[in-house]
Amino acid sequence: MPVQLLEPALLAELQAQAASNPRGRQHHNLHAMDEPCHRLLVVLTSDTYIAPHAHFSASKAETLLALRGRVGLTLWSADGQVQQRVLLSPEGTLGVDVPPEQFHSLIALDAQCLIFECKAGPYVPLAEHEFAHWAPREGEAGVGEFLAAECAAFAEVLDA
Repeated sequence: MPVQLLEPALLAELQAQAASNPRGRQHHNLHAMDEPCHRLLVVLTSDTYIAPHAHFSASKAETLLALRGRVGLTLWSADGQVQQRVLLSPEGTLGVDVPPEQFHSLIALDAQCLIFECKAGPYVPLAEHEFAHWAPREGEAGVGEFLAAECAAFAEVLDA
């Protein structure tokens, strides 16, 4: 793969794509799908819903860096109890390394956020058991309420 420059024009294009994407986010892969290390930029809008999930492969730790905006990361127990809430931002805790088997979810706390994500490849879609059974899946009833509750919880973190 050739050298890829991460320039303002690329970021503006990703932001525009995320704004028009029904899922409220846009990925830009820096890797080929069969590479052993997946690296990507992800623009998240405040409308996006990333269902709580865990990666059960021993090699699937996930590193997340907040490059723009504030992103809320919630770490969950397998039965849906909040273990920790972390505010990720370029001005504070920049990133996190989430170990395999740790349930987690992200929420964009600003209109548009930019994160860098890195985890082991190759790409394998999440299996049914890797989604939290106690949270709605993308597109299901209850997503709005789940997002509202997470926003309220992070409002308390921001006020603390």
